[in-house]
Amino acid sequence: MTWLADTRTSYDTVAESYAEFVADALDKHPHMRAALTLFASQVDGPAVDVGCGPGHFTAYLHSLGADAAGIDLSPAMIDLARRSHPGPRFEVGSMTDLPLPDASMAGVLAFWSLIHVPDDDVPVALGHFRRVLRPGGLLVIGYHVGAGTRLKTEGYGGHPMRVHIHLRQPWWLAKRVRAAGFTVEAEWALDPENKVSQAILFARASA
Repeated sequence: MTWLADTRTSYDTVAESYAEFVADALDKHPHMRAALTLFASQVDGPAVDVGCGPGHFTAYLHSLGADAAGIDLSPAMIDLARRSHPGPRFEVGSMTDLPLPDASMAGVLAFWSLIHVPDDDVPVALGHFRRVLRPGGLLVIGYHVGAGTRLKTEGYGGHPMRVHIHLRQPWWLAKRVRAAGFTVEAEWALDPENKVSQAILFARASA
């Protein structure tokens, strides 16, 4: 898949700059931090941060006592995560071919990583999330709210990138989450006054 190769190369290129950019994300966004804290408190067993980037969210979950591991498409991001956060486990992998056994996870976190997956491949990723989750397992997705897709050609630190960012309406994502075998429990709107707002969806794997 071309988009997979483009995304991997882009984040390999910007790994160091991106890590600096998001280093204080949880200090700037208390509602995001609260969502992670809720996730950690609700997950009884192993959890995976899919699209973990430099591992800052994974490390936060780990600091709360969660048995959290991280998976990311970019080898450079995983190398950085391992160096920066020696506690959690980090592995290279794709959410469209998630390298985890069936029903092995109690929680799946996808914070602003599904945004790079084309609409047609979203059900594939959600299917893998459901496959690796135990019945009753928690899925939390953070995403950009809106319509359409934009191509990002320059990224963090001015480095060249080629990644598509897909904006989605809450109803659109919720419909596909339900179709993948989940029950949607809650949806939080973040920065609803902004031109491009964000949201967090909470769902449980059906029995």
